[in-house]
Amino acid sequence: MANVIPSTVIDGVVIVEPKVFADDRGLFVETYRQEWLPGTPAMVQANRADRKAGCLVGLHYHLHQADYWYVPAGRALVALHDLRASSATDGTSLTLELGDGDHRGVYIPPGVAHGFCAITDLTITYLVDRYYDPEDELGVAWDDPALAIDWPTRTPLLSRRDEQNPRRDDIPPGLRPG
Repeated sequence: MANVIPSTVIDGVVIVEPKVFADDRGLFVETYRQEWLPGTPAMVQANRADRKAGCLVGLHYHLHQADYWYVPAGRALVALHDLRASSATDGTSLTLELGDGDHRGVYIPPGVAHGFCAITDLTITYLVDRYYDPEDELGVAWDDPALAIDWPTRTPLLSRRDEQNPRRDDIPPGLRPG
């Protein structure tokens, strides 16, 4: 059974430490079970992304969608930032390294900005509880000083979209999570 740990830094974020079974043949890991996150909507879509070392994705957030991330290959610095005005942890950031033998997964509720920097070439899988909706694909600047995230690079490979994300204080009204 997995060790399911609610974050003490950002409300609603959950870190999952699954049980790893290893022997001479290799290993087996159950990376996700709905029962680990009682009271949350079922995940309906699975995605995979392969990224090169030095690539930074995000920070993205959704008003309605939750994510569950797992890094089966490579290493990532994952960064989370609570944008929810009604949250007791609004304005708080959390970073953790996933992958390369660290089999933790992370549940990210709606309104929590999320991104990662590929420390090595990597594969990340993520489950979502809503089908892709471009209207719910929002972002905040990865290098916003208000987020206070210590990224492992100052010159990351970024998408055009992520280069144009606004700072936290410049998120337009109605697009800031409640």
